[in-house]
Amino acid sequence: MKITDTSAQDTIITRKTSPKKYVFIGLTFLLLVISLVLLYPHVSRWSASTMSVAADRIRIGTVKRGDFIRDLSIQGRVVAAVSPKLYSPAHGIITFLVDAGDTVLQGQTLATIESPELSNQLKQQQSNLQQLRFQLDRQRIQNKKQVLENQKSSDLAKVSLTAAVREKRRADQAYQSHSISQIDFEKAQDELENAELVYKHSVSDAQLNIESLEFEIQTKQLQVDKQALEVAELSRQQNELTLLSPVSGIVGNLAVEQKNQVSKNQAIMSVVDLTEFELDVDIPESYADDLAIGMLAEVNLNGHNHPAILVNISPEIENNLVKGRVRFSKTNAIGEPLNPPSGLRQNQRLTTRILMESRNNVLMVERGQFLESANGSVAYIVEDGLAIRTHIKTGARSLSVVEIIDGLKEGQQIIISGTDQFNGANTVLISQ
Repeated sequence: MKITDTSAQDTIITRKTSPKKYVFIGLTFLLLVISLVLLYPHVSRWSASTMSVAADRIRIGTVKRGDFIRDLSIQGRVVAAVSPKLYSPAHGIITFLVDAGDTVLQGQTLATIESPELSNQLKQQQSNLQQLRFQLDRQRIQNKKQVLENQKSSDLAKVSLTAAVREKRRADQAYQSHSISQIDFEKAQDELENAELVYKHSVSDAQLNIESLEFEIQTKQLQVDKQALEVAELSRQQNELTLLSPVSGIVGNLAVEQKNQVSKNQAIMSVVDLTEFELDVDIPESYADDLAIGMLAEVNLNGHNHPAILVNISPEIENNLVKGRVRFSKTNAIGEPLNPPSGLRQNQRLTTRILMESRNNVLMVERGQFLESANGSVAYIVEDGLAIRTHIKTGARSLSVVEIIDGLKEGQQIIISGTDQFNGANTVLISQ
């Protein structure tokens, strides 16, 4: 027995094709193509890079041209340009007439030293000087007496010579008239010759005695002059026991206490001239060969830069530093006088900038940690989100910029932060 199914009742329905389906597929395909086009550069960069770094972890600088100023920034210590120290000229007891910090004028008495030893020496030498002067005066009197004696002898010899001449003339007349004998005539001649010799030697002796007396006077005078110099020196030392201020300023620290014993050449105090200040600077050893006396400098005080000049460089190196001295300029570039900065204090620390070199139209970039990698011979150029390793050549360096000699062009951007983290990669992807 055959059971009839319901197939005879089924009706075939024809399915209609909807155009929306093709539109949706087309749009989906188009979006996929656009996405691939947009993502291709990123995928390409990602595939070309060996590592990636976040953009906020690096610093980027732009290569540009401009005026290159090579400078050095160091800390300077303010010191008085004139700050003389006073020392004790002799042993004694000191008495201060001023205190530390007092304002003094040039020539003002600061302290006195009582030195009994020096006072005693001065009195002894003054007494010796007076004694020598008495001896000199006595010698002058003796010389006058001796000159008178010599003059007396010469005058007596002259009188004897006159008498002998007269006797010789009488003898000549008597001998012609045969009134005297030959012996008496010759005796008169001998007496004349003797009188002439006595007079001649008397005059010579008188001259020699005068020269001898003058020599004695000169010897005594030299002794007096020598003793006078010793007295003058001791008097000078005695006057120096009164310590006067060599400059106008303020009294520095007192090295000894009031009424204390001081020894010769012991430091006592200092006087600081507040009208002119300089700066002591410690320069790193690596910059020593690039510095020269006369270089321009700038000192920053309360936000204002004051022109200065490097006036001294130490020839020796201590603790990898070179000592230098910077002085505030008294005139500007056109010769106009400048007022020194006010409000300076001894030992005050100020930032000092020394200008070592200045050039125009130099290709340069901001200075950064990238210079420490390969000693500044490698840089990473930033292009389209990729950092490409490039060999460069750098020149002079200042505090803020570094000169680019080769490898980069104006307008290019490079990573100026440290590049050691890239481990020498040729390309680095910069992710946002």
